[in-house]
Amino acid sequence: MIIDSHQHFWKYDPVRDSWIDSTMKIIQRDFLPGDLKPILTENNVDGCIAVQAYQSENETTFLLDLAAKNNFIKGVVGWVDLCDSNVQKRLEQFAQNKLFKGVRHILQTEKEDFILDRAFTNGIQKLAPLNLTYDLLVLPNQLENTTILVSKFSNQKFVLDHIAKPPIKSGGIKNWKLGIEKLAKCPNVYCKLSGLVTEADWSSWKQEDLTPYIDIVFEAFGTDRILFGSDWPVCLLAGSYAKTKKIVTSYIKQLSDTEQAKVMGLNAMDFYGVSA
Repeated sequence: MIIDSHQHFWKYDPVRDSWIDSTMKIIQRDFLPGDLKPILTENNVDGCIAVQAYQSENETTFLLDLAAKNNFIKGVVGWVDLCDSNVQKRLEQFAQNKLFKGVRHILQTEKEDFILDRAFTNGIQKLAPLNLTYDLLVLPNQLENTTILVSKFSNQKFVLDHIAKPPIKSGGIKNWKLGIEKLAKCPNVYCKLSGLVTEADWSSWKQEDLTPYIDIVFEAFGTDRILFGSDWPVCLLAGSYAKTKKIVTSYIKQLSDTEQAKVMGLNAMDFYGVSA
């Protein structure tokens, strides 16, 4: 099976979704399962994981409802306030739904030390007993504290979103590379090969611009801990779904059939507990 490990759905709200600014007019609209289903079919993708884009339990419920009605949505990574004193109860309630696979907080907008905040780590430690994963959305300058966090919770499954958003457009690689290599030494951390095109030059990126970063990810994580993700519809800012997928499929042609199957779906199924 081919599983897209990272995509989003939303009913566009210009106030709530203010991060979608004037440079992103192409995604200033609703994106729902009816929009994605034919694209997945056209690209021979069997299913996807829907990931939160707005920090609200209402959105988590919205995504779970979509997943219940559309069987190609294999799981949901939602948002629950991990810093709340009532977090255990909230997680337990959501975890009763088998489509609820994990949690994400948008750490890239937080201060560097938030990742190690006691209230936040208290929430993190409650995930593994409920068999819930955690998606890490961080920037390169947050990789050091991210590595400390994942080392503290060796029984927790983490996955790094968008390879930690390196500055591909400017060609910056050194500091990001060091952070990735340290993080990848933690065996409980996986990495999504997603979000690359939106860190490159939207209008003129080429496969060769991305290859050095993909090389480092494969050297660091290996084929057992890398997941293909489209980041649709955000990817549309810099290219079609097909072009985004081709970045990965073109690169992994050098790998064995088994390794290709892992990257394109098996690793996502294993990480999120998705059955065939």
